[in-house]
Amino acid sequence: MRDSATEPVRILLVDDTRTNLAILSDYIHTQGWVALTASDGETALQQAQSASPDLILLDVMLPGIDGFETCRQLKAHAATADIPIIFMTALSDSANKIKGLKLGAVDYITKPFQQEEVVTRLDVQLRLHQMKCQLEQQNQLLNQKVVEQAKTEAQLQLLTYELEERVQSRTAELNSVLDNLTQTQVHLVQSEKMSSLGQMTAGLAHEINNPVNFIYGNLRPARRYFQDFIDLLTHYQTCYPNPPADLQEHLESVDISFVVKDAFNLLDSLEIGADRIRRIVLSLRNFSRLDEADIKSINIHEGIDSTLLILQHKLRGAVDSEPIEVIKHYSAAFEVECYPSQLNQVFMNILANAIDAIEENRSRLSEPEASSSAHTIEICTELTTDRQVIIQIADNGPGIPEAIRAKLFDPFFTTKAVGKGTGLGLSISHQIVVEKHGGQIQCLSEPGKGTRFLIKIPQTQRCLEPPAVGTESRCAIAQPI
Repeated sequence: MRDSATEPVRILLVDDTRTNLAILSDYIHTQGWVALTASDGETALQQAQSASPDLILLDVMLPGIDGFETCRQLKAHAATADIPIIFMTALSDSANKIKGLKLGAVDYITKPFQQEEVVTRLDVQLRLHQMKCQLEQQNQLLNQKVVEQAKTEAQLQLLTYELEERVQSRTAELNSVLDNLTQTQVHLVQSEKMSSLGQMTAGLAHEINNPVNFIYGNLRPARRYFQDFIDLLTHYQTCYPNPPADLQEHLESVDISFVVKDAFNLLDSLEIGADRIRRIVLSLRNFSRLDEADIKSINIHEGIDSTLLILQHKLRGAVDSEPIEVIKHYSAAFEVECYPSQLNQVFMNILANAIDAIEENRSRLSEPEASSSAHTIEICTELTTDRQVIIQIADNGPGIPEAIRAKLFDPFFTTKAVGKGTGLGLSISHQIVVEKHGGQIQCLSEPGKGTRFLIKIPQTQRCLEPPAVGTESRCAIAQPI
């Protein structure tokens, strides 16, 4: 990091869109910094080697080698390995953000650009890099001092002790900063992902709701109009029991008696279908709950049922397979103070994982075994006498080995194939239950005996010291199934 008092900060911009380069260059020039530009990965590597920029702003999509490969090569070369790299990605592209962070990037900037965000993120990373360089210089000076003061054993022991103390303190500080930064980045990625999903779900529900209400509202007058036409036709047949031959022939070809009978069957089917769409829309709105970011008192069963309705297509499975049966053991209805959308997210993560586990186990079984075994998910809720809410979700899938179960709530840990899971679902669920609701979440499982997740939160968020999860419960699901 060069001295900003004598030489301006240089930032390398890598983007194949001239407009983006121009916009970013303007942002940088307003801060008194120098902008270097490259339109592809190969040029960026050459620029980094020759110009030694203080920071690199790198686009993911580039001609030739993409941003990820460019980042990997920069980190592999000693001369450029310590240069901070910030990726530029689309707002909803959480997979690319996670991949970039794993490759060594320190941050990301979403498109379209916002000047204040770009300048702030660049300034933060420049300061962090400067602090790192200063820390390295201080450590070097300390090491030199140890060598210089090594003339006597007493001085050497004293300086060694001081050095160890300082290194441990610095290391603890850096580890704390790194842990906080990693957690913040993980939550930003997940928050943006869930925000995008919630906005899409709420928007879809709103757009569908209007035409469905229009259809549903018109069914009743349509039924009356049909009845009026039928009454008129009956009256006409009474007054003119012997119509002309051509009219009689037309009535017989149409089979008017069948049409009259089936018309109301059609209206009944339309009403059933419209009502089902309305209930699906209501479930989508209940699941997203974008207008309920704060703590709110809700019926916990509504959130579970909304999540199950959204997962109906996965519960039904393939055409040639038996659907997964959901068995509910709900206690009497009660209100819970919670963050509704976040708790729904926990239910979604656990239920989706249970369905995936059952389907993977079914695919491993032979055809006779798969068709003869029943696949179930049991959900149990209870409000204990000490006002603790217990939710248990159990499946009869293959179970989880101890080595994997110990890492279930770790960020980025996943047993799924690449591209099918980010390893964030259960980590975020753990934080929502423990940190946001003052509760506890536990996974109980044995290979071949299924898996049970136990969630325990206080009924009111004023009580943030719930008893241990192992407290005896009266729920019907007493052991892993």
